[in-house]
Amino acid sequence: MKKISLYLLLLLSINLTAQNNSFSPGELWKDTDGTHINAHGGGILYDQGIYYWYGEHKGESNNAYVGITVYSSNDLYNWKNEGVALAVSKNPNSEIVAGSVMERPKVIYNTKTKQYVMWFHLELKGQGYEAARTAVATSDSPLGPFTYLKSHRPNKKTWPINYNEEWKKTPKEGEVQEWWSEKWYKAVKEGLFIRRDFEQGQMSRDMTVYVDDDGKAYHIHSSEENQTLHISELTDDYLDFTGKWARVDPGGQNEAPAIFKKEGIYYMITSGLTGWDPNAARSFKASSILGPWISLGNPAKGKDSDLTFYSQSTYILPIQSKKDTFIFMADRWNPKKPIDGRYIWLPIKFKDEKPIIEWKSRWKIN
Repeated sequence: MKKISLYLLLLLSINLTAQNNSFSPGELWKDTDGTHINAHGGGILYDQGIYYWYGEHKGESNNAYVGITVYSSNDLYNWKNEGVALAVSKNPNSEIVAGSVMERPKVIYNTKTKQYVMWFHLELKGQGYEAARTAVATSDSPLGPFTYLKSHRPNKKTWPINYNEEWKKTPKEGEVQEWWSEKWYKAVKEGLFIRRDFEQGQMSRDMTVYVDDDGKAYHIHSSEENQTLHISELTDDYLDFTGKWARVDPGGQNEAPAIFKKEGIYYMITSGLTGWDPNAARSFKASSILGPWISLGNPAKGKDSDLTFYSQSTYILPIQSKKDTFIFMADRWNPKKPIDGRYIWLPIKFKDEKPIIEWKSRWKIN
């Protein structure tokens, strides 16, 4: 009788810890400890057969009080909590002190320096979203701990490569003061904010990073008061900007960039500008990462596609074992209870050389 009871307990234990074998977008996604994954606005690094998911640790506030978390997986369905990759600082003078904003972390590996490099959007404590900085940290291990290096506004005193010479000078009549007017929209496209921020560096909010086939890395971020995307080349060690950069869709109000490459063509999916509220996604393609980029419209199709299934893009994940197979990663934000934010992972298909995202309540990679 005792053996039967132990056997039943063992079966119950196995059942309670049963592994996931599919994706269920929008549902609670528990890690191997049975706790909802806490890695919002995240990105994935694939390293030596293991996927690492880095994201924002959320509590009851959107500010950072723990730091950047990391999870590991070998199948993408089941994730082990590996702890905090980059912790907030206890030093009140640190830029990443508790109460700052640390968003959208992305980690890439530099084969020359043998370092793991993390970039993320940083807002300084007590300043709301005024700082608009990008920050970098490094580690010798994908699990961390990462060492915080610095933050700054990129591309200080440099002009983008796709910029007209006449736009460098302030108009004779002065800069437009009235926002949202027809003249203001025209002025934004012609570099209003680039001129304003030229000396201190350009704003950097929602961001991602991308390593190309040749090892060159690029930092893609929302800038110019979130009116225009910037794509910037990083230095060979991935720790700084070379000063070579381009604007994408000036005045188009794109956030949450996510980029991938298929058959030599670069694709990018973004969101519109509606704060924490969802909106219709956008998509673009280019034959060169620095552009020009061509608009392809909303990649989401079907019911709730006008709200991107109530989510916002964060990363495009290429599946290592499946050629030209990509997962659209997005967050379903819950600003009133950030810790309960859900994850929307969906397959990307192609039709007429355009990325297509359709809702699936449950699906598998194969």
